[in-house]
Amino acid sequence: MPVSRVHVSVRGVVQGVFFRSSARERALTLGIKGWIKNRGDGSVEAVFEGKKDAVEKILDWCKKGPSGAIVEDMDIHWEEHTGEFDDFSIIY
Repeated sequence: MPVSRVHVSVRGVVQGVFFRSSARERALTLGIKGWIKNRGDGSVEAVFEGKKDAVEKILDWCKKGPSGAIVEDMDIHWEEHTGEFDDFSIIY
């Protein structure tokens, strides 16, 4: 199964709605590694690495987010898989 890495910025109402913790739960369930953090401009930024189908599933989830989120826009940048992560973490 091919592996993938994607760097994502999600904009809209995505802070204060449990976006990061919900994304972490989803990532762990899908076997995805990487990180997620809030940015000062109100967006959420993440790097997801894992099996390509799992990465595509979490991207689909990010387009809606958890209940309470209003996703207005996403920047998606596919990158070389590095295998640098041991788990999926929330950066504070």
